Amino acid sequence: MSTEFIVPDMTCGHCVKTITSAVQAVAPAAQVTADLASHRVAIEGADAQRAREAIEDAGYEVQVA
Repeated sequence: MSTEFIVPDMTCGHCVKTITSAVQAVAPAAQVTADLASHRVAIEGADAQRAREAIEDAGYEVQVA
């Protein structure tokens, strides 16, 4: 199951790495794909709520895509 979020504050590679690490901390097998241009993050293999909370805990605002 894939989940997609919009993360408006995601603006650079460091943001992508931080978000990826945060999601993989709660779901180690998760695959995270980020598109900086559209501020979208697609996550495969993680519970949507836990992934969202992990991104928010990393300091980013999360919107449902």
